[in-house]
Amino acid sequence: MAQPLINGTNEFNKLQKRLRRNVGRAIEDYRMIVDGDKVMVCLSGGKDSYTMLDILMNLQRHAPVNFELIAVNLDQKQPGFPEHVLPEYLKSVDIPFHIIEEDTYSVVKEIIPEGKTTCGLCSRLRRGVLYNFAEQHRVTKIALGHHREDIIETLFLNMFFGGKLKAMPPKLKSDDGRNIVIRPLAYCSEADIIKFADTRQYPIIPCNLCGSQENMQRKAIKQMLLDWQKRFPGRIENIFGSIKNVAPSHLADRKLYDFVEFSNHQAQAEEAKQAVETFEPLNILNI
Repeated sequence: MAQPLINGTNEFNKLQKRLRRNVGRAIEDYRMIVDGDKVMVCLSGGKDSYTMLDILMNLQRHAPVNFELIAVNLDQKQPGFPEHVLPEYLKSVDIPFHIIEEDTYSVVKEIIPEGKTTCGLCSRLRRGVLYNFAEQHRVTKIALGHHREDIIETLFLNMFFGGKLKAMPPKLKSDDGRNIVIRPLAYCSEADIIKFADTRQYPIIPCNLCGSQENMQRKAIKQMLLDWQKRFPGRIENIFGSIKNVAPSHLADRKLYDFVEFSNHQAQAEEAKQAVETFEPLNILNI
């Protein structure tokens, strides 16, 4: 069992309040949850999803809107998966839950060659099963446990390996239009979640049941960001801030901005407006 990283009740209370505040701000900023919603909280057994459920249950008790929570786990039939862990935990916190049993593991192992990363196909299959469940059970929002660093890592993965300026939005309508996905932890740092989960001592189920995934590109991006944060404190916050403050006219996507038809007068007005809206004092140490 991991040892708590926080000494004293006061420090833990500060951390818990910070997480609640960040989740509350994200929910408000993107109108993630409204009165009457049925929110499906997707649990993997990892630190992020446990923390998300914990914070949402607390907000449910104190929020000015009424919404329903249901915890859902997909048992993908990986060898060694401890089937008893999540049901026992969910019963202990007294929340409605459902365990979906679907052997996607065999499908992944059949399609992906030995030694190759399985996470891409695994996540797509998992997403399809969860989306179908949500539709069948009249779920209005699907809550995923991605945090701030997950969003930033995805941005760089898409830039470096996909040639796209694209991340994870805090709120998303699925491609088929059937479901709305929300990420309540979008404003929360991974460091805070690690401290919170270790102090809570959740029964963590490690995501290594499919074998070693040491060569994943995401791990390389994560290490790059950790190195940056050590050398340039505040850089992670600046990167996330840039995702929320996009200027299409100062990029190069012709689908987002008409670079051909606007007049010189319009261009000058646009530049002046952009300069006023985006001006902020910069910490030159973080550049």
